[in-house]
Amino acid sequence: MGLRVVSSESTAYANPPDAQLSLADLEAVRVLGKGAGGSVQLVRHKWTNDIYALKGIQMNINETVRKQIVQELKINQLTLHQCPYIVKCYHSFYHNGIISIVLEYMDRGSLADIIKQTKQIPEPYLAVISNQVLKGLNYLHQVRHIIHRDIKPSNLLINQKGEVKISDFGVSAVLISSMAQRDTFVGTYTYMSPERLGGQSYAYDSDIWSLGLTILECALGYFPYRPPGQEEGWNNFFMLMELVINQPPVAAPPDKFSPEFCSFIAACIQKRPGDRLSTADLLKHPFLQKYSEEEYHLSNLR
Repeated sequence: MGLRVVSSESTAYANPPDAQLSLADLEAVRVLGKGAGGSVQLVRHKWTNDIYALKGIQMNINETVRKQIVQELKINQLTLHQCPYIVKCYHSFYHNGIISIVLEYMDRGSLADIIKQTKQIPEPYLAVISNQVLKGLNYLHQVRHIIHRDIKPSNLLINQKGEVKISDFGVSAVLISSMAQRDTFVGTYTYMSPERLGGQSYAYDSDIWSLGLTILECALGYFPYRPPGQEEGWNNFFMLMELVINQPPVAAPPDKFSPEFCSFIAACIQKRPGDRLSTADLLKHPFLQKYSEEEYHLSNLR
């Protein structure tokens, strides 16, 4: 079932067009996740039994900003359906201070969930994951001219069919800025490129830095930048910023990973934006060619 937005407020229409959809038509099944910015629920459509993920974002914003955000969500949900590597956004609306987004349900959760279960993701599966994510980023960058702005393990979702899809694409710089003011820096800033942390201008290659950190974290089982004297947990943004901006970039340990993997990570995690490879070049990288998706299908990842 596909849903199409016809209103920027609290109502829309489902197919067939004479059937009106509202929040009352969606029945909560269970909570999938909660964060500082809101929550995600598994919901069932009462008429069709179709399953969706319903993301609610609490927004204390003025009407002009709200309309801008909802308009950008509408545009994206209509156009991004063309890419199979991006989580489908079926419907969005604003009601009682909450932006609600009806999304495709990815039934294996995020890469962050996978890391918690498996501790580390083996290199061959990371090649398959990287290939799919890069195809999604290539579409965003080259076709839609969108910077995602928030690539991290919790925004890369996977399903039982072995598909990896990008979620929470940069629908609005205003939305991200509004959420960042409320969120802890740990979730908002840790995957940012040096130029973004330093308040400089940034472009598509900032997403490449974030992807490199994300894939390296999946391989290691922990965030690559570690606080001095601590095993985990950043509680000081300025310490992290100093480390990322002024120290050499993190790298994949060559004694633990293949030369191809180390080269791939190095091609992403470069302090100078111009030194990072583009999505198109990374898709040709030997690391991605080394392992076949048929042999290392992600449905086998446990």
